[in-house]
Amino acid sequence: MHPDGLTLIGPLALAALAGSDWGRDVTAVGGLTLGADPISYAISYASALQGGRAALRAFTVRKEAKTHGTGKLVEGPFEVGDRVAIIEDVITTGGSARRAIDAVRAAGGDVAGVLALVDRDEGGRQAIESLGLPVIALVGRAEIVGRM
Repeated sequence: MHPDGLTLIGPLALAALAGSDWGRDVTAVGGLTLGADPISYAISYASALQGGRAALRAFTVRKEAKTHGTGKLVEGPFEVGDRVAIIEDVITTGGSARRAIDAVRAAGGDVAGVLALVDRDEGGRQAIESLGLPVIALVGRAEIVGRM
């Protein structure tokens, strides 16, 4: 949530999506609150600054629907039919991504893949890929440990 992190991660993640086979046609980004929220917002903001194509809309997936208000799991400018990149801060088991994937699909979204800031290399990537979805991680555990 630090401004330095947002200004670094937003453009990097946007470039990773644009450089992938599946991320170029994404219209919205989001994932399970709270970890995905700042990353999604940073990507959305970076896409608006970049111009040239429609900015990516960011949304949040609640852990459970509220009993008041809209009562939805997917909140924000998400639209039925959106082609979505599910965002993760850290992939460990893939469970958070799976919850977000299920919520977005139930709300009428088309999940294109998952983008994570960090892959802890503990099987989560493989769990997500077993669902038939590609995964991009900006950095892996080995890269972080190797720099320490």
